[in-house]
Amino acid sequence: MRSADIETHHSGAPLDKGGGADKGGPVGKGGGDGGVADDRYKWVALFNVTLGVLMATIDSSIMLIAMPDIFRGIKLNPLVPGNSFYLLWMILGFLVVSSVLVVSLGRLGDMFGRVKMYNLGFLVYTLSSLVLTVDWMTGPDGAIWLIVGRIAQGVGAAFVIANSAAILTDAFPSNQRGLALGINNIAGISGSFIGLILGGLLGPIEWRLVFLISVPIGALGTVWAYTKLRDTGIRRPSSIDWWGNTTFAVGLILVMIGITYGIEPYGHDTMGWTSPRVDIELGLGVAILAAFALIERRAENPMFRLPLFRIKAFTFGTLSTFLSAVGRGGLMFMLIIWLQGIWLPEHGYSFTRTPLWAGIYMLPLTAGFLLAGPVSGYLSDRYGARPFATGGMIAAAVSFFALEQLPIDFSYPIFGALLFLNGLGMGAFAAPNRAGVMNSLPPSDRGAGGGMNSTFQNSAQVLSIGIFFTLMIIGLSSSLTASLTNGLVSHGVDAATASQVAHLPPVSVLFAAFLGYNPVKTLVPPKALAAVSKANYSALTGRSFFSHLISKPFSNGLHEAFLFAIIACLVAAAASWSRGKRYVHEAS
Repeated sequence: MRSADIETHHSGAPLDKGGGADKGGPVGKGGGDGGVADDRYKWVALFNVTLGVLMATIDSSIMLIAMPDIFRGIKLNPLVPGNSFYLLWMILGFLVVSSVLVVSLGRLGDMFGRVKMYNLGFLVYTLSSLVLTVDWMTGPDGAIWLIVGRIAQGVGAAFVIANSAAILTDAFPSNQRGLALGINNIAGISGSFIGLILGGLLGPIEWRLVFLISVPIGALGTVWAYTKLRDTGIRRPSSIDWWGNTTFAVGLILVMIGITYGIEPYGHDTMGWTSPRVDIELGLGVAILAAFALIERRAENPMFRLPLFRIKAFTFGTLSTFLSAVGRGGLMFMLIIWLQGIWLPEHGYSFTRTPLWAGIYMLPLTAGFLLAGPVSGYLSDRYGARPFATGGMIAAAVSFFALEQLPIDFSYPIFGALLFLNGLGMGAFAAPNRAGVMNSLPPSDRGAGGGMNSTFQNSAQVLSIGIFFTLMIIGLSSSLTASLTNGLVSHGVDAATASQVAHLPPVSVLFAAFLGYNPVKTLVPPKALAAVSKANYSALTGRSFFSHLISKPFSNGLHEAFLFAIIACLVAAAASWSRGKRYVHEAS
């Protein structure tokens, strides 16, 4: 065997090219720690855990497309000043709570059993989906009910996500984990795109179906998990790190709330980054997280296992996870706004139909994920994570660069091909990277380590949304006001009303396009529209007026957003390459 094909274990023992340790179990057996899983059980575990992760990630995005139907169902206009709180927290509440809890719940899995924690999460997730379905209230009360239900759903999803990778790592031997974690991870990522389609299909029929669909599938998965899954990993009995859990949760929540309100207008500013409230939330959140790091260094049984960062493969794998999620997280919003606000209306689609068709036209992205994930996961079992994860990030950067070169009114075959390339790149990265991270962890820390990795990924998505919206709003602000004013005045709207509409916060314009509303009918007062001629009214409320008007300002913001995504992906590629050669922890 050539020296280039040999890796070193934690203890210095050699590892063959196929990834099997010289002391490891044979193919088809468990991971060699805390119990031996038979060949049939590992596939039962894979299908159940993948179902759980798929449902959790579907629900992370299913509301995005169904949001107009949900707000109409509870009789609340999300674009009225003061109602953006409900809009943002229906979208982000799920992500925030799952990001905050995932490390703690992974740690509890290490202590009390990963399957127990996973099963509890599946149950909480199913019950909260049922609670969301029975919302009988309207207006702000109905919105608060949905936000609380979404937060409860996020708690259940955090239990599932925090322990799923550890359960699979326990069930599969090291030379098959890339395939198993690849299928699981890609199902999770593609779930966020499948949710777009389901939301678009179910929302117009009945908005409660958006939540009800999770109930029977969740009930089946819960019963299946309780009867078939079993703990095969090593448990680490210890006390709960209350100070660490509290400071981590409070600090991260404050940072995420600050990011959320940073993209909302403040006073006469288009965004809230100059707001004292946002500054306090961000500053206090960072200070508390710094205190958390000090607490964890001295805690007897810390929730955040800082010594794991001494493992090079874990550190750089987690860093590349974070950077890839930053580059990908806001992408979905930008593509949806591009399609719904500009391209689809310009090509004959009514505003009410754009949410569903935006999801359909983004299917090539999902197809790329589904194709590349399992294949790259399988190949990484033989050759290690580094070439596939690094290559995937480079391919994603290339696709972002090519998307940046497209005109706003693009040719769809080219656009679809670039989405497919982006999906291939992200899929090629995700599966090997997750397998490389999980393989590097000691068996007793797989829950905590997997949770840490998921926390970086989920929190990066919230950060990414804040960054992408900020860049987009900066781009819009440069020319949107003049474009709107001139366009409205030229079609008969009085100058005072046109100026008032043009000076609305750009985020209102983005949300109008994002939610599939007719932007002019939504943003221009009805009296002002009634005063214009019939021909001007038809032009103003038609499909092409707003999309043509916003094209240039949107293009400015889109270029900034794509440039940021390119940089994030290239840095992620460098971090992924820095992980070193194939590495599997000695006890795996």
